[in-house]
Amino acid sequence: MTDLNRYKARSGEFVPVWTIEIQTLPEDTDKILDAVMQVHTLSFGRYQRNASISAVGKETAQPEAGSTTTTHVEGFVAGNTETYPMVELKISIERDMAVLEKVMDAVNLRPSLRRTCDLSS
Repeated sequence: MTDLNRYKARSGEFVPVWTIEIQTLPEDTDKILDAVMQVHTLSFGRYQRNASISAVGKETAQPEAGSTTTTHVEGFVAGNTETYPMVELKISIERDMAVLEKVMDAVNLRPSLRRTCDLSS
């Protein structure tokens, strides 16, 4: 892989970051961002609370026995299909494990929020 740390151009340089993609209910995006802002400014230049939120789509799944859904949703039968509105919330942070741990703890601060997370570099 090419070393982007040496990349220089008139337009600027690349700064290595981790991008966290969070799939969540639309009404939970501000709650998640507010929690993250308690531990990280999500800053870029002179802007804070930088994030990308997709248009509303849908997520569908068939929870297995012992899953969060079958455990916490009264009357839900394992294997039944559930479909609900979903957005993808993306935030970027510097590649620092201590920062990542704090941000992920903030994202997961409210276990009742429905979300999944992916990390990419």
